Amino acid sequence: MSTTLLPLDIQAIRQDFPILAQKIYGKPFVFLDSGASAQKPRQVIEAMRFVMEEQYANVHRGLHYMSEKTSDAYEVVRDKVAELLNASSRDEIVFTRNATESINLVAYSWGRSALKPGDVVAVSGMEHHANLVPWQMLRDSHGTELRIVGITDAGELDWESLENVFADGKVKLLSITHMSNVLGSYTPAERLAKFAHERGAKILLDGSQAIVHRAVDVQNIDADFYVFSGHKLYGPTGIGVLYAKREILDAMPPFMGGGDMIASVSYEKSSWAKPPHRFEAGTPAIIETIGLGAAIDYVRAIGFEAIAAHEQHLTEHALATLSQIEGLRVLGHAQDRGGVISFVMKDAHAHDIATLLDRQGIAVRAGQHCAEPLMGRLGVSSTARATFGLYTLPEEIDALATGLERVRKIFA
Repeated sequence: MSTTLLPLDIQAIRQDFPILAQKIYGKPFVFLDSGASAQKPRQVIEAMRFVMEEQYANVHRGLHYMSEKTSDAYEVVRDKVAELLNASSRDEIVFTRNATESINLVAYSWGRSALKPGDVVAVSGMEHHANLVPWQMLRDSHGTELRIVGITDAGELDWESLENVFADGKVKLLSITHMSNVLGSYTPAERLAKFAHERGAKILLDGSQAIVHRAVDVQNIDADFYVFSGHKLYGPTGIGVLYAKREILDAMPPFMGGGDMIASVSYEKSSWAKPPHRFEAGTPAIIETIGLGAAIDYVRAIGFEAIAAHEQHLTEHALATLSQIEGLRVLGHAQDRGGVISFVMKDAHAHDIATLLDRQGIAVRAGQHCAEPLMGRLGVSSTARATFGLYTLPEEIDALATGLERVRKIFA
């Protein structure tokens, strides 16, 4: 059944985010830092409050009413995540603290058991540190090799470099961002998965940015691993997700030992629970997980198609508007990009830009964005970055442009 895509009622959506009504230094709060961590709607706040006030106990352990109710509410979120990603089974969803822990889990557990010295892990030149440092640690402790796939000046994956990296057949994992947190570039996930699989490698996608802006179908992509953090998807901090194909999880040893990840324990030995609980040692982030479930309900009720259309409009408007500012340069111009825009200005350091914008009530991020090697590739020491959410208004882009004109005049 076809549906007509209706424009988002952004003003109504903004009413769900109480923090956006604040004034900063007497000016309307313009929040353009959602890529670092998104604001939370009342629905998420209330869901977490309800757990604490009305329905809280430890999960998976108690036989009493409150534990069973809380356990049910907690496990329902696993179903919601599986549906969000179109996983083939709820047992393919592992809860972690964040995407960083998810990648570390794969590196520690799968990397140390499935890879041997000399095997290669490949990452791109635009990765967040979370998708680089764990593979360096694996290399240094386990004897694997780490290779970097280059990017073009446009901020897109260099396909010739990718082919060269895979040429000798030693690559066993391609671990790559689905959307750059600096350049906004999307990578062609389905094409990359096909490329890797044809060469005997698996693929991990860091979906921390992409999951916020577009619908993700891990079966259609044929992803072996997919990770994201709840706090970027309008949910709370402290809860992340690792998706992995069931047969891969079945073969992976535990990441941590403790309660709830075991089948049996004696003084001599222990046996492990089946996935996903094998990888969820200890008391989990109960309240935060239920908050993530509320966030998933929220964005799915709005619809990713509508969210993507809104953010595409914002991005186009921002690129056109910022291009009019003398001395400002946007980094990267990928054909397929989302609502992440990093820029530099002549004679103005990124930290000065962010500080001066803050005094005008405008929140952007400044620095290396946990992507220091990418900064070197781009030939800059740092950038200012504006990122958009489903609550961002075109008028806020205009406010950013006005603020940047003031910055330009100060440093002229």
